[in-house]
Order: sequence, then structure tokens, then C-alpha cells
Amino acid sequence: GLSTDFIFLFPNHRLVTPACLEKLNQRRDISSWLARWFPRTPAKSVVALKTPIKVELVAGKTYRWCVCGRSKKQPFCDGSHFFQRTGLSPLKFKAQETRTVMLCTCKATQKPPYCDGTHRSERVQKAEVGAPL
Repeated sequence: GLSTDFIFLFPNHRLVTPACLEKLNQRRDISSWLARWFPRTPAKSVVALKTPIKVELVAGKTYRWCVCGRSKKQPFCDGSHFFQRTGLSPLKFKAQETRTVMLCTCKATQKPPYCDGTHRSERVQKAEVGAPL
């Protein structure tokens, strides 16, 4: 039978065995790992550049626009948001038609991923590249 030395009775009357406690510990390790890599409060986006980038989008192709501003492959994502633990994710979008567009790199546009002219504002122009607004 089961040794009663290792059984704890919790207030909700569930039996907790050592194996069960082990699982709880693993879950705690996983959640602290998750918290480290996926912070609850995301970092602020930083100004990558102060002018948009002209890009030829191809119909039907999916793109990942950098939201965090830390990518070295502007205006697209290179995974920096993850490795720098920002808690941010790229904006995935599919081009509906093949056309040339201006994609935002100041990360302050109100129409992401497209440039809306916000980079011309004093706020963006006075900001430091690589710093949040």
C-alpha cells in the first residue's frame, strides 16, 4: 500500500503525493522561465530609424513587421524582440496585392505597419535612435 508518511491533506481535501509535489515544482520552474522570457509588462518599442523604408510587397506573401524597433533587418523582424526579452511580438500581415509601400521604422505610426508621417513629428525627430519615445 501507500505509505502515509508522504501524504499531505490540503484544505480542499485533495491528496498530495511526492510525485504531485514534483509536478508542482516543475510547473513553478516553467512559469518562472516563462516570466523571464515573456514579461507580463512588455518593453516599450524603440525608434529604429526616423524615416520609413520603401518596400515592394508581393501579393499573397506573409511578412513580419518589427514592432519592438530592435531588429537589425528593419522594417522586418529578426527575432530581437525574443532574445532581448521584450515581451513584444512582430505584426504578421499578408500582402493583398503586389505594390510598393512605405513601412514605418519609427514605430510610432497609428497605421502599423505603414508609415503615416508620424516620424516627421518633433517628438520622433528629437528622440534618440534606439530609445523609446
